[in-house]
Amino acid sequence: MSSVNKVILIGNVGADPEVRYLDRGVAIATFNLATTERGYVMQNGTQVPDVTEWHSVVLWRNLAEWAQQNLKKSMKVYVEGKLKTRSWEKDGQIRRKTEVIAENIQILYRPEIYRNMNRQEESNEEPINDEAQAAPEAQNPENEGFFNSIFR
Repeated sequence: MSSVNKVILIGNVGADPEVRYLDRGVAIATFNLATTERGYVMQNGTQVPDVTEWHSVVLWRNLAEWAQQNLKKSMKVYVEGKLKTRSWEKDGQIRRKTEVIAENIQILYRPEIYRNMNRQEESNEEPINDEAQAAPEAQNPENEGFFNSIFR
């Protein structure tokens, strides 16, 4: 029987991706992704705070170059990939790091789109219709589509 190593995350980019090139010109990008479980209030009134988990994401080749040009801090993204743990020795101690090796990534929310839309509404300019930068349900901040209701 075979096994499955599959990870799906939706979270916020913690910083612009760092891109480097290996000897043969192969691009590799890394960034941290924050996923947050929302806090709640228990029946007895105890407040349970938000819990944020940070994930190291690695992108290779064309996906790494795409990320360098398109991903920015605070964007909400969908990441699909697999887990890989690597280990190395440093100062006599074995270190381990588990990373998400991304195979697919999609931008779900770009904060600058909404800032631009709000500025245009205030100045009564024509709205930007940039389908390449936002998903259709993200084009209108008043549109409470599936992603907008979840990611606000």
